[in-house]
Amino acid sequence: MQRIGFLSFGHWGPGQGSRTRTAGEALRQGIELAVAAEELGIDGAFFRVHHFARQQASPFPLLAAIAARTGRIEIGTGVIDMRYENPLYMAEEAAATDLISRGRLQLGISRGSPEPARNGAAAFGHKPAEGETDADMAHQHTAQFRHAISGAGVAEADPRYAGGAIGLLPVQPQSPGLTERIWWGAGSRNTAVWAAGLGMNLMSSTLLTEDTGVPFDQLQAEQIQLFREAWAAAGHSHQPRVSVSRSILPIVDDEDSRYFAGSALRDSRDQVGVIDGLTARFGKTYAGAPDVLAEQLVADAAVQAADTLLVTVPNQLGVDFNAKMLGNIARYIAPAVGWTPARS
Repeated sequence: MQRIGFLSFGHWGPGQGSRTRTAGEALRQGIELAVAAEELGIDGAFFRVHHFARQQASPFPLLAAIAARTGRIEIGTGVIDMRYENPLYMAEEAAATDLISRGRLQLGISRGSPEPARNGAAAFGHKPAEGETDADMAHQHTAQFRHAISGAGVAEADPRYAGGAIGLLPVQPQSPGLTERIWWGAGSRNTAVWAAGLGMNLMSSTLLTEDTGVPFDQLQAEQIQLFREAWAAAGHSHQPRVSVSRSILPIVDDEDSRYFAGSALRDSRDQVGVIDGLTARFGKTYAGAPDVLAEQLVADAAVQAADTLLVTVPNQLGVDFNAKMLGNIARYIAPAVGWTPARS
């Protein structure tokens, strides 16, 4: 295990006990938590993107603000739904954010997940062509985005206003190296192999849209192995990265127990359900005493196979609580999986 980051879903609302009652509070606290995480030696600050919901939806202003307040921590998404994106505008935003951060952007993207809106991407002006699916459209947007950030030309020059230039113009700005820091959020083994073939890093979460009857961590470890084999077969020149997400809730004091004792009993096993007509397996929640969680994570096959662990945080409990929780993970649990805190 080389890196540990946090993953915030950015929830906000007026629920009982919420410290993020407004979108503004959720955004500003996201910045402050990233600053606190960097001080703790945590390696990454990642944010979920979810449209038409009381969650963070437009990541680049948030990531740019974090980049301006920090100097080391990686900043990223987990994940951007590519059905919604204008690929060229996204390429400009991503490059600008990466330049502000001096090359710390780790951009997770995917086909998307179930959402509140029946056809949300269409409301943003994006509809699949006749005979194509939403997944096809997401893959096309991804290809266009990756083409644009590579520096390739995408729009014909007008010599009258382009200083006499001819041919195709690339979007500006460009941020060299960003092409190697794109991750695909893969929900199956086949999708992981597809991403490896294209040279995208693998971002695997606590949900897989398939079930073979084996425990979640073993299924996810198989996905990672297939990804690495496909990457090697493709002959890419750079090394891949692989992240997994886990809900890790150490119970150290009475406050932790009040929040998480129920999860320690209720969510300690994998769950199997149906999403979009597909059988899906969900990973369990790790809640309990730190020494017990450390032993469980050492036995987690996918955590051992990945190079990056993203810890989901209960962001509505506020910055102080989440910084304390990340500190307890860094102090009592993470060393067991081979992690050491980064130094600024």
